[in-house]
Amino acid sequence: MTLSEELEWRGFINQTTYRNLHELDTAPKTFYHGYDASADSQTVGNLAAMMFDKVFMRHGWKAVILAGGATSLIGDPGGKDSERPLQDEKTMVNNLDWTKDLTVIDFLRDIGKHFSMTPLVQRDYIAKRIGEGSTGISYTEFSYSLLQALDYLHLYDTKQTVLQLGGADQWGNCLSGVELVRKARGAEVHVMTLPLIMNKATGKKFGKSEQGAVWLDPNKTSPFEFYQFWLNVDDEGAEGYLKTFTELDKITIDSVIAKFEQNRSERFAQKTLAYEVTKLVHGADVAEKTRQDSQQLFSKKPFDSFTVQDFEQLDIPRHTVAHDESLIDLLVRTALASSKSEARRFLQAGAIYINDKQVSAEVTGLAEEDFNDNYAVLRRGKNNQVLLTLK
Repeated sequence: MTLSEELEWRGFINQTTYRNLHELDTAPKTFYHGYDASADSQTVGNLAAMMFDKVFMRHGWKAVILAGGATSLIGDPGGKDSERPLQDEKTMVNNLDWTKDLTVIDFLRDIGKHFSMTPLVQRDYIAKRIGEGSTGISYTEFSYSLLQALDYLHLYDTKQTVLQLGGADQWGNCLSGVELVRKARGAEVHVMTLPLIMNKATGKKFGKSEQGAVWLDPNKTSPFEFYQFWLNVDDEGAEGYLKTFTELDKITIDSVIAKFEQNRSERFAQKTLAYEVTKLVHGADVAEKTRQDSQQLFSKKPFDSFTVQDFEQLDIPRHTVAHDESLIDLLVRTALASSKSEARRFLQAGAIYINDKQVSAEVTGLAEEDFNDNYAVLRRGKNNQVLLTLK
C-alpha cells in the first residue's frame, strides 16, 4: 500500500493543497507538525495527530516535530470563543528559539509585508471573533497565523520542509505558511490536515471520558483507566478507531472487524483496540498486565474467592480506608464522585458496588465483612473502580 493509499484508507485526509495525492508517493521528503506546548501531557486527541505523523514516517519521510514554544505563549484563536490566558515563557521551547530575538521591525519588514489584511480577517475563526456581539480578538492572538507561517519559512530554509501536517482547525493558519514560503522564496510547499475525530454514537468530539480528558501520561490517566476508555468505545466507530489509533494493517483490521460483526456483544474490536493502543503508549508489558487485570475484574470469578495475591496484582488506583469512614466521603476522596451531592446521587441510582455487590442508598459506611483479607474493590458504574485496603 502506497503512502497516499494508506492515508486515504485510514481516513487521515481532511483538506490538502496537493492537486494529486500520488505526488506523495514519489521520493520521501520532510514534513513538520506542530504541537501545543501549554499542557504537561498530550491527550488521545493528540495521539491521532501522532499516528498521522507515523504513517509518513513508515513510508520514509523525515519528521520535524515542533513544540510551539512561541505560538503557545500567544494561543491559537482557532476554535476559541474568547482569548485564553497567556502562558509562562519559562515552560516553552523550540519555535521560541527563532522568534524570541526577532525585533518588531524585522517581523513587520520580513514577514508582515507578505500578508494582506483582507483574506486574514475573512477567515472563519477570526470573522467569528470580530463579528457583531462577539468577544473580539487582540492583535496578539491575531498575529498567531503569521508566527505559524514564520515557522514554516524557517523550517523550509533550515530543514527543507515541504509539507505541514495539522488538525482540521489549523487549515487557515497552515495556508499562511504556504503563502509566505511562496512569496518569500518562490517555492511551492504543501499542507494536509487531519479530520476531527468524532464519536459516531454521540456526535461529539472523541477523546473524553466521564472524568474528562484522557491523557497519555500515566500519572494523569492510569494505564487501567486508559485501557478501559478504549474498551468502552462505541461499536459504530470501532473500525475507524482501529485504523486511526493502531498500526495494524488492512488484512488484520478486516479480520478483526469480521469477527466483531459475528457477535458484537463479545466486543472483540474494542478488546483489540484497547490492547493495541495501550501497548503503543505504555509498552507491551503494561498492556498485557492491564489486559489481565481487566479480565480478572470483569470475569465471573467472585471477589470473595480472590486471594491476597489476586488483589495485590490489580493495577488500579489504591486507597487505604478506616472501617468507620463515611461512604460519601470515601467516594469523593477516591474521585469516584466529584462532590458529596454527586456521591449521594450515585448511591440513590444504585451505581455504587462493593466487590460487585450493589450498595443500597441507606448504607453510610463500609463494614469489616465487606473486605476479603483486608481488601475490597469499590466501583462506580461499569468501569470506575479503586482497590481499598482496610487500615
